[in-house]
Amino acid sequence: MSPGKKSRQPHASAVQLVLPATSANLGPAFDAAALALALFLRVSARAATEFSVVASGRDAEICGRLEGHLILTTYREVLQAEGKQAPPLALRIDNQIPIGKGCGSSAAARLAGIALAVHFGRLRWSDSRIVGEAARREHHPDNAAACWMGGLVVARMSGSGEAQVAPIKPKGRWPLLLAVPPESLSTEAARRVLPAQYLRADAVANIQNSMLLLAAFAQGRGDWLACALEDRMHQPYRAPLCPLLPGLQELVGTPGILGVALSGAGPSVLLFLDHKVNVDRARTRVAEHLRARGLAAELIPTAITPRGASRGISRPKL
Repeated sequence: MSPGKKSRQPHASAVQLVLPATSANLGPAFDAAALALALFLRVSARAATEFSVVASGRDAEICGRLEGHLILTTYREVLQAEGKQAPPLALRIDNQIPIGKGCGSSAAARLAGIALAVHFGRLRWSDSRIVGEAARREHHPDNAAACWMGGLVVARMSGSGEAQVAPIKPKGRWPLLLAVPPESLSTEAARRVLPAQYLRADAVANIQNSMLLLAAFAQGRGDWLACALEDRMHQPYRAPLCPLLPGLQELVGTPGILGVALSGAGPSVLLFLDHKVNVDRARTRVAEHLRARGLAAELIPTAITPRGASRGISRPKL
């Protein structure tokens, strides 16, 4: 080394992340289960001299707003908590996830920020710690677990603050239709309408239905969904804030519609379709049903994706 020259730590290489949308709760599995949807937030990041964001796709104006950016705020906070500097990043974002509509947009953004902190801060974080950090910020682990792991997951937080995640591989095909209304709904507003206590009968019914729901996925029993998606803990209280839900529940049991559940805290609704039906025809029929009731929604065909965000970042396995 030449005299007077200081050694420099090489910059971490650029990184690309692909984070799926998620649908949590799934009816009775409140704060416990979620699935990853084939709609994605794509983030490319490289070290730069100053922070910048270029965004395209859905809600590009929100995604490209530098001030208060959830990805970058999370990135900085994680590195600060670890006693590390946060090198400026240039982000390119392409988004397919509806923001503020119950489709896991905040979990995807927070996980992106954590993953960038792990990468550029050279943190040796496990999957469990990454999901646990996102879950702590989200106040529940289901969206974060499904986004990071992909597929269908059951998740809980341990006493130490780490996430315990159990992936479940659904048997067969599960075509989905996501009904997204024009208006958004904050998770905080959706939480405020929930009661502080529940009747024992309601709690027992939800336990039974959530167990049946997991069995339906594991055994490919779509015919069980009409009963398995019944919920007494959050959907009845959120229905006034989410008018798509009672409107679409009327379709359960009609040809091609196996079940309906609020997506996360709402206001979007997830419809489970019979794999034998034509998705475009089902979509047309749902649209006609909504129009007849004076309801508006964007209907997005999608599916459960096995791809989780963890594929895009290097970190130690558990």
